[in-house]
Amino acid sequence: MSPSPSAELGSGARRGVALLGSTGSIGRQAFEVLTADPAFHLVALAAGRNADLLARQAALARPAAVALAEGALPELPPGTTVERGPSALEALATRDDVDLVGVGTGGVVSLGPVLAALGAGKVVATANKETLVAGGHLVMPLARARAAERAAIDPGDPLASPLGWLRPIDSEHSAIWQCLVGEDLATVERLILTASGGPFLEATTDELAAVTPERALRHPTWRMGAKITIDSATLANKGLEVIEAHWLYDVGYDAIDVVIHPQSIVHSAVRFVDGSLKAQLGTPDMRLPIQYALTHPDRRPSPAAAPDLVAAGRLEFRAPDEERSPALRIARHAGRLGPRASAALIAADDVAVARFLDGSLDFLGIPRLLEEAVARFGTAGGSDPDLAALVALDREVRAAFASGTPGVAGASRAS
Repeated sequence: MSPSPSAELGSGARRGVALLGSTGSIGRQAFEVLTADPAFHLVALAAGRNADLLARQAALARPAAVALAEGALPELPPGTTVERGPSALEALATRDDVDLVGVGTGGVVSLGPVLAALGAGKVVATANKETLVAGGHLVMPLARARAAERAAIDPGDPLASPLGWLRPIDSEHSAIWQCLVGEDLATVERLILTASGGPFLEATTDELAAVTPERALRHPTWRMGAKITIDSATLANKGLEVIEAHWLYDVGYDAIDVVIHPQSIVHSAVRFVDGSLKAQLGTPDMRLPIQYALTHPDRRPSPAAAPDLVAAGRLEFRAPDEERSPALRIARHAGRLGPRASAALIAADDVAVARFLDGSLDFLGIPRLLEEAVARFGTAGGSDPDLAALVALDREVRAAFASGTPGVAGASRAS
């Protein structure tokens, strides 16, 4: 097999990047990191419906190609073409001049481009949870196959590891990845994912029942998009990360812990068989894990400030209350059931959060909807779903729990 562009990522050559979801919260921060680093060239940009911001990004980065899922684009720089249609993301992700694909888009729509990129020999840095929660059984074999090809040439190559090919952007998974560099996975005893606990860490069940979107969107430490902020408040986000950790690090669910850490300075940790605990600390700034995923194995100066341990004063940790925050328990159960259950879980979570934000579902209705989705769609027999089956399942789950569907997961806040 001839060397792919991705095989030269460590050579010092300028790296071509396709950034999918460039106008979302992660995408905007990734755009900032990429345009500030002369080692990268933004070859392609893709967005959902924010045409004006995509056009402004194109004017700054002057990419070769862009794609917009909905709407019409304003005037683009000379030489920038537009990819259209259902295969637009795959076309951008597999361009010959792309070495690395950054994925900031949400939804199962990103799974196809990720699979296509890995198949074409591109490195993928992803914040998209469906990539692993719904499609881990499809994605990780490709990443391992790519790593094996590199290991046969040079076992010391950073691309000789699956994490060289599929690079996590989430702060928790970036932290575990950083803790594992240079370590033998056979010596890992447990993975420890930290969670801030969100804005309702001390709330009673009665108080949670009265939570409004406005209150839930006031995260105490992180600046994130609305979806992930609500997921943080319910701990659904941490449940999804448990499933991701299972696939990324090939670790059983019984060896993945979640610990509440309100200060959000320790981003996650690894416990080894000798009793040693290794943690990664940083300020709550997504630009740091984004940059690490893009520049690995190198470290570069970052716009994120280093943590001040003296100013922090005290770092607190506690066990999560899975009775009060059942989404974490539901996600573990879905992960153990398999890809159909975890795919149903993440599709239902997207619907549940949207319904909470539009007022058709109360806060405590979110985990109720998740549990119902896993029970209804997660126990089907047969082989693990392929990409087409995952897309169909995602569509079916969304239709089943759409806003206004009678009798689904409890009442609205107005009832």
